[in-house]
Formats: sequence, C-alpha cells, structure tokens
Amino acid sequence: MKVLVSDNLGEIGVQMFQQEDGIDVDVKTGLPPEELREAIGDYHALVIRSATQVTEDLLEAAPNLKVVGRAGIGLDNVDIPAATKRGIVVMNTPGGNVITTAEHAIAMMLSLTRNIPRGTTTLKSGAWEKKKLQGREIYNKVCGVLGFGKIGAIVADRARGLKMQVIVHDPFVTPERIEKAGFEPVSLDDLYARSDYITVHVPKFKETTGLLDKAAFDKMKDGVMVVNCARGGIVNEADLYDALVSGKVAGAALDVFETEPPGESPLFKLDNVICTPHLGASTREAQTNVAVAVAKQIIDYLKNGTIVNAVNVSSVTGELLERLGPYLTLGDNLGSLLSQLSRGPVREVRITYSGDFKGLDLSPVSTGILKGLLAPAVKEMVNFVNAPAIAQERGIKVTETTSAHSEDYLNLITVKSVTADGAVEVGGTLFGKKDPRVVKINNFRLEMIPKGHSAVIHNLDKPGAIGGIGSTLGRHDINISRMQVGQEEEGDNNIIFLRTDTPIPPEVVEELRNLPLVKTVTTLEL
Repeated sequence: MKVLVSDNLGEIGVQMFQQEDGIDVDVKTGLPPEELREAIGDYHALVIRSATQVTEDLLEAAPNLKVVGRAGIGLDNVDIPAATKRGIVVMNTPGGNVITTAEHAIAMMLSLTRNIPRGTTTLKSGAWEKKKLQGREIYNKVCGVLGFGKIGAIVADRARGLKMQVIVHDPFVTPERIEKAGFEPVSLDDLYARSDYITVHVPKFKETTGLLDKAAFDKMKDGVMVVNCARGGIVNEADLYDALVSGKVAGAALDVFETEPPGESPLFKLDNVICTPHLGASTREAQTNVAVAVAKQIIDYLKNGTIVNAVNVSSVTGELLERLGPYLTLGDNLGSLLSQLSRGPVREVRITYSGDFKGLDLSPVSTGILKGLLAPAVKEMVNFVNAPAIAQERGIKVTETTSAHSEDYLNLITVKSVTADGAVEVGGTLFGKKDPRVVKINNFRLEMIPKGHSAVIHNLDKPGAIGGIGSTLGRHDINISRMQVGQEEEGDNNIIFLRTDTPIPPEVVEELRNLPLVKTVTTLEL
C-alpha cells in the first residue's frame, strides 16, 4: 500500500509509516494542484493538514485512493461528499490539539490586554512607550465564551483559573450541562452585552459565517476585546475594522482569517490588532499527537480494515456496512433534518425502529442519527465513532425502541427530538433496497427525497397557496426541481416540500413567510 504525505507532518508519523511492513510512504509537500493531481493516482492513502485542497477534481484523479487522513481537526479543505461518493474514508484526529488551541486563545487574550506585541516591537526599535502602552487587568473581567465544545470548555476553565467571570453561549448545549461545569449559560445577546472579552470557539458553517458582524458589534459593550482562534470568516473582518476604528471594539486578537494567507489587510495597520498565522495547533506536543494519531489510524485501516475517527462512515466491519449502508444514510438524513427543524438545545432523542429489519444490529444506525443531529453544532468533530459520547457530554438522553409491527411500511425509522420549546418528529423508510425517503414530519405525511437545497413550508390548505409560492420563487429565478405536498392527518393545514436548484436567499424566505396563506418557512440543506 502506498501513502502520500502532501503537507508537513511530524517526523514521528512519517517514521511510523516507514517502519510498517507493507506500507510505502512518500513525502511530497507543497505540490501545486496540477502536480498533485498527476501524482495522486498511484496512492492508496493521502495524509494532509490544512494546505492541501482535496477537491472533487483531485479525487477524480485518484482511482486507488481508499482513505484521506487529516492530522488535525478541521476538514474545510476536503470535499467530504465527493469522497463519500467514491467510497473514500475521511478521517481526522479530533483530540490531538484541543489543549494547544485553547492555550493559544488565552495567550492571545493576555498579549492583547497587556500590549505585549507592540511593546516588543517598539522597544526593539529603540522607543520607550511605557505610558502609551498601559494595559488592563483581566481579573474579575467578564469572559464570554462563544461555543462550548472541547476547546471552548478548556478556555472557560482556564479563564476561570485566571479569576475571570465566565459566561457561555452555545445553542447546541443544554444549560444544565454548562451549569454542571460551573459556568453561567446565557443568550447570545446577553453574552454580547455583558462581556469584556469575547473568545470564539464555534465551528464554521452557514449559520456561523459572519456571526460577529456589525449588528453583533453594535450589541456589545463599549471597549470589548475580541479573540478568534476558531475559523476565519466567523468574524466579519470589514465590520471588525470599522468597530475597531470607532472604538466600539478596543482590541482584537486573530489567529485565523477569511482568506489564508490573508495578504494585505486593513486590520494589520491598526495598533489595537494582534495576529498570528494560524498557530492555534502549532506546538511540538500537538504536532506529535496528531502525527501519531493519523499514522496509526491509516495503518490500521489499510492493513486491518479498522475505521477510527471517520467523519463519513461508521466503525463497522465491511460485510455489515454493506448491509447497513442504506439505513446509515437514512439515519444520517433523519438526524440532519431533525436538527434543522428543532428549536433550542436538544434534551432527548427517541428512536423507534418498526417492522422487519432482518435481524440487523441497528446500533450503528442510531449512531448515524446522532451524527446527523449533532453535525450542525460540532461539524468538525462529530463522526460515527464519537457521536454517542458527544451526545452524552451534551446531556442528551437517547432512547431506542424496537417493534416488529409497522402499519404502513415494511420498516420505518422514527426519530423524535425534545427541547425546551417542544418536540419534533420525523420518520423515514427505504424505497426499494437503498433509496431513502422521509415519509413523515410531525403529523404530516409526505414522500421527500432528503437531498440538496430544500425548504419545508407549512400553509393553509386553500386555493392559491401553492401558486403564490411558485410565483414568488419564479420572480427571483429560483427553479423548483421537485415539489411534494403532504396533508395534516387532521386539520386544514398542508406541508409543502420543495427542492430547488439554488439556495433560497433570506430575503426571499421572508417574502414567502409574508404570503397570506403561508404559516412557516424552514430552509434546509441535506
């Protein structure tokens, strides 16, 4: 088996490949995309960090590729759907650099507060700017931690050790879990209004891109300091610049940027901005940890078929995976749909298997449901291996029920989420042997292919409702590729499922919501 290491990897990881019988490893870092595409065809495994872009185009040139292993957490540079389509396992190493990244956030906070970078630069240039560089104490200041995953939880703990008052916002973590850890859960607006420091630790996805923008800065306390060691793009850099110039934000510490490397940036001209070139995971300890982890995982997979920390396949044997595959896809779809329909942190998940599943062990399907449910909250870390543990960490109670009887289908998977704001239930089955369908959303019955840009619309069952929706989308050149209508079991409401060729923009969603016969509109990405 041949392994290509295309980004810088700790030497110990390369040595592990070299010492393994039956494994040949080549280290070719910094290859231009066209050269990497030419080379990739001979390899069975690809080891990357953040530089290599694993695109659909690259994967098309890799007929022998079985696994992509990321020495680190983030997989923004990997086209996971394209890899999955080609049967390529995508793995990461989610635990290797969490402490390092958390410590970097604290270091950035302290450096920003005490003007350490500017003090170093001016002193080395011969200036003595003691009065100009007066800092502040962080003791008893309010530290707002935005995101309470593994890294955010460590940052909160370290800030508490520095005697800061720590408040936490994470819409995907129950307040009880945050309180149990010894911190105060707050709303996003409360975090903005009360924090002297805001440190960002959320994954980057559609809902968090540009999360800290002008509207957010306007809600913050005057003189707030902002730290981002998560992902570039979560903080809108143009709006941050304006907030810094106006004095609304007293200082910013950035380890990540919208474009990396960022080149010239107006932010770099401001004295109250400090920055590092994505060093959050760059310590000897972290690089050793992730190098060892990725090498071990890939060797185990290539030689033994063992799958660990995969983000697109469950840890099951090949024979069982072949039989369970369609149900795993359906479970992931149902979990993802449920996550987007639920409001507030999920407290409980109830999974019911009804009908004939031919004696299959359905526990991997339950894991797939949890993966789909949790992915929007912890997109970079959740996988088929750790989804149950993450659910437990977040205080989510999971129950499974099996029944041999299914009234309308050969077999049916029903999943209900319970939050403080109520419950949502979805149901799905397979058409034929492998085609997933959503057949129930709450009390509505329908036939929905869970794929692509979609919307679920609740409307009154009266003439003109569907026409108004179609006309509105047509005016904005949004093509409906599929439409299905389901009726409420009892009542005068319909549910309409739309799949569109392009996403429906927020302003068009609002226009749909204002139609007289429309009650709610929820956009989905499946």
